[in-house]
Amino acid sequence: MRCIKAATACATLCAVTSLPVHADEVDGVPANTFRLGLYEVMYHVSSTDISGPFTPAGLSTDTRDLSTLYVGYVRKLSTHWVAELALAIPPLSKTTGVGPATVGSVPYNDQVIAKVRWLAPTALAEYQFFDDSSAWRPYIGVGVNYTTFYDRSSTLAGNEASGGPTRISLTSSVGPAGTIGIVWHPTRHLEINGSYSAAMVNSRMTTDTAGVIRTAKIHFNPTPFVLSVGYSF
Repeated sequence: MRCIKAATACATLCAVTSLPVHADEVDGVPANTFRLGLYEVMYHVSSTDISGPFTPAGLSTDTRDLSTLYVGYVRKLSTHWVAELALAIPPLSKTTGVGPATVGSVPYNDQVIAKVRWLAPTALAEYQFFDDSSAWRPYIGVGVNYTTFYDRSSTLAGNEASGGPTRISLTSSVGPAGTIGIVWHPTRHLEINGSYSAAMVNSRMTTDTAGVIRTAKIHFNPTPFVLSVGYSF
């Protein structure tokens, strides 16, 4: 199933970013733009309680907001339509415990219990308002996000709360994404871009502590803010 989801996401990304444009310019405007900037990711996590043997009721998780590097490629399709492929340089996310202050005698609430890195390419089709003669171009877009998790590790606090060294797995996610933003073109080849986005990222967490399996469903619901500089050619 994970392979099918990954293949579906990759196919969608390729389809959106390879829509036919047969020239380096569209209506005299450069067709390609590379962007580099700051990714501010705010999470709005909701999670089921962690369930499994020897697990007290009311244990859940949260994820701290983070900053990382944004890289984007934009392909101009027409006067009003562009396709964007957005990526974040894989950041280190910190997961904290939510629930009672302690599990037995071990601190739990607001303790960093796990760390994980993720890769989350997002493909978007965007409609830009006004025309190419305008220096300011507000836009709105929709697309698809694929998120996969790796370098998953339980911290010392997480191991103590779980009862020993713990392995963590998180299923990949494919979900809808949307964005609104504005681009300023001070010159023909230079742009400044700001956007606010949202994506639906759902995963199932499974932990293994010496054969004791615990699970939870996590809805991350990230809302990234991007500020970037782009070069068009």
